[in-house]
Amino acid sequence: MPNKNPTIGIIGAGPGGLASAMLLSKRGFNVQIFEKNSIPGGRTSEIKLNNFRFDVGPTFFMMKYILDEIFNQSGFKSEDHLNFLKLSPMYKLILPDGKPMLIYDNYEKMQAEIIKNFPQEKTGLKKFLVKEKKRFENLMPILQHHNNSVFDALNFHFLKSLPHFSINRSLFDIMGNYFNNDLAKLSFTFQSKYLGMSPWQCPGAFGLVPYIEHAQGVYHIKGGLSEISRQMAKLAQQNNCKINYNCEIKEIVFENKKAIGVKTIDGKLINLDDIIINSDFGYSASKLFPKKLLKKYSPQKLSKKKLSCSIFMLYLGINKQYKLDHNTIVFAKNYKKNVSDIFNGQLPDKDISFYVRDTSTTDPNLAPIGKTPLYILVPVPNNTANIDWQKEKSNFRQITLDALKNRLNLNDIEEQIEIEKIITPEDWEKDYNVYKGAVFNLGHQLRQMLWFRPHNHFEETENIFLTGGGTHPGSGLPTIFESGRIAARLICQKYKKEY
Repeated sequence: MPNKNPTIGIIGAGPGGLASAMLLSKRGFNVQIFEKNSIPGGRTSEIKLNNFRFDVGPTFFMMKYILDEIFNQSGFKSEDHLNFLKLSPMYKLILPDGKPMLIYDNYEKMQAEIIKNFPQEKTGLKKFLVKEKKRFENLMPILQHHNNSVFDALNFHFLKSLPHFSINRSLFDIMGNYFNNDLAKLSFTFQSKYLGMSPWQCPGAFGLVPYIEHAQGVYHIKGGLSEISRQMAKLAQQNNCKINYNCEIKEIVFENKKAIGVKTIDGKLINLDDIIINSDFGYSASKLFPKKLLKKYSPQKLSKKKLSCSIFMLYLGINKQYKLDHNTIVFAKNYKKNVSDIFNGQLPDKDISFYVRDTSTTDPNLAPIGKTPLYILVPVPNNTANIDWQKEKSNFRQITLDALKNRLNLNDIEEQIEIEKIITPEDWEKDYNVYKGAVFNLGHQLRQMLWFRPHNHFEETENIFLTGGGTHPGSGLPTIFESGRIAARLICQKYKKEY
């Protein structure tokens, strides 16, 4: 007979692991999280610089209903613990030609922006919303279901959805169904960067991502998106989950291919019935498993997988308010070259693309009165490019500051910096255990999705389950939450507990 109250260990207190912890602890499992840092969240945690507060990673929050459902299934209501602010506009784009474009989830306002910027594209938005809604309705159930067996890909629902994968067409190609102007297409394809991909390489199936934004909206969480992880950790503990902070796992312990526990960095052995790996998949596969145990995802084979790009981060405490839009995305003037350079392993030149978040008016408690916490993200190659960031960091910082001056007219920004922090791809790999600094994990090419992605019930061992962007359904905060829910459901099925 299976243990009535199995002990489930979760490596990492990131969003996927926290979702699993909330759900499993509610259902009576003994859940322990092992987190190497002193706070939850990992890449969804918080950076404090004096009295300035920044999210480490994700700042866009969409698909709120997934988080609502996880809270409800864990015995809570998300609105009781998180303060959601729906953004309008969702963000501002600065197009390659320098023109600004506001992006709304409101049809009338969005249509007005399209007509203002692209007068010949009057019918595109309606076509986009109608057709991409069908893609969303057909693909989301598949993304929310585990794909542990090839037979999961042969059921009626999957076969019915095949046309919506738009095989051999890119996201940029798909937008050609709705718009003729290339800049109009770009304004609906930058979301490929959420997956760390080029819009000319990102599978057309991901047309559902811009659709989700336009149909459901984008949110900010008061206090920053790190507040989600903070509250999820707190509520998991209310459900009797134990979180071991400052507890780094050195290795997973096996008997043959059966995982039986974990060993901490100080040598302590902890016996477990099942293990959920929430740490970065590439890091975990290459560092936490015994040598030669893995075949499909051995270090040698892992090194041949397609990876996402990385990001160069600047967190600036600014001694004034610029009052930018909450989210601003700036395209390089030669965007296609910029993207091509990144995915060919070349450090972008002075013509960079970048993203800026300014919360000074929407969430003023993240900085002292009259000051601004500027979050600046620049896509760059991952560490397979072998860029010497110790050598390049200072120069690339200046390139980024110059771009802020030239593209957003922040002419005095250097004089206004009170405090700052930089995170390079090398830092992502060293300090955050991100494999090759590829912050969006394994690439999202169709040959690395669904059954072809590492399975939520890990196929190479026994008693190992996966959450996070490196497993199904993929990168992005909502899908990472979903991976945690899938892993929890699989464990409940294993022990015949009602989910």
